[in-house]
Amino acid sequence: MLLITFIACKGGNVPERNILTDPTRHVSESAWEKLSQKKIYFGHQSVGSNIIDGIRDVMKENPWIHLNIVESSDAGAFSTPVFAHSTVGQNTDPASKCDDFSRFMQKGIGDKADFALLKFCYVDITENTDVQKVFDTYKRSLDQLKEMYPRTKFIHVTVPLTSKQTGLKPFAKNLVKKILGRPVRSYKDNIRRNEFNELLIGEYAGREPIFDLAAVESTYPDGTREKMTIEGKAFYSLVPEYTYDGGHLNEVGRKIAAQHLLALLAQLSESSDR
Repeated sequence: MLLITFIACKGGNVPERNILTDPTRHVSESAWEKLSQKKIYFGHQSVGSNIIDGIRDVMKENPWIHLNIVESSDAGAFSTPVFAHSTVGQNTDPASKCDDFSRFMQKGIGDKADFALLKFCYVDITENTDVQKVFDTYKRSLDQLKEMYPRTKFIHVTVPLTSKQTGLKPFAKNLVKKILGRPVRSYKDNIRRNEFNELLIGEYAGREPIFDLAAVESTYPDGTREKMTIEGKAFYSLVPEYTYDGGHLNEVGRKIAAQHLLALLAQLSESSDR
């Protein structure tokens, strides 16, 4: 069973891996049942909402998967099994997302959640981001939470990617954005995101669970990767067929991401109850 959980990578030289298009097919009935009894909190922004929609898509097609999806950061929602989710912080300010996530955990969720995930957005890591500083802030925040709530399993999530831009149309769009003072998508942004993800995977791979969203987003159904190579290093990008605007996930992309997250959660549910 191949899951996007742990991938060792250094210096951008990530080996090619075949990734199952639908890993949920290999999850046992008992694992789904155990997952349905868990209390989960997911802090995110818009790509996270795409994934939540994808989970609903998967559940419609697989009625044996039962999750009580609720949009809430209120500890009261955790009195029964739940997949609670909410927005955290402000886009372009990853520290604010760490702060919000910590605040919600300390307001009662941390005492009740079996699993908790914090996901940054692609706009949080751009060409000018101090990647090491952002990662240090994230690690410090998660270290504190792990110490405070040892029974909660924190799942690390790699930063999502954007697709490569080609042709005159993207150039024209970026020119308009520059004039209007809006953020412009650059291939250098994805380089920084890859660098952040290398730090995250390097720190936690083999020790703590990782949902490698970036790997899912950059992998075609046949297992090949959407990437560019600079000075011998591979930097990955979002598969164009998975997005409707270069960053957010369309129905295809959100479903694939949801399948991999659900399979990971089911696997963790089964192993935690042994």
